[in-house]
Amino acid sequence: MYKINGKEFKCSVEITNEIFNDKWKLGIVWHLLNGSKRYKELSEDIYQITQKTLTVKLKELEEKKLIKREVFAEVPPKVIYSLTPIGKKLQDTLNAMNNWGIEYAKECGEITDNYVCEKKH
Repeated sequence: MYKINGKEFKCSVEITNEIFNDKWKLGIVWHLLNGSKRYKELSEDIYQITQKTLTVKLKELEEKKLIKREVFAEVPPKVIYSLTPIGKKLQDTLNAMNNWGIEYAKECGEITDNYVCEKKH
């Protein structure tokens, strides 16, 4: 049995499902793997997401301790988002998911343009 934030889980996969319960959070983590970014940069990287949704997802990832939000006392305020050490541990998993998605597209569909999601180092 696993206990996290007052919730009990019988299986560790349930923990992962609890955290990444939507289509945006893994993409946010993916785009932070190469380093810290400002809100606007993330918004441009994940161009289909609304500002409201991005704000909510960033807060949720921060609450789960996967990302860190750093505010600098400047005018205008500067806010930087980065991965925490536990967030960085998703790198191998996300690289594997990226590679699997490419192989799936090749075998079960088609790749219609030259855009390929970059592998994160």
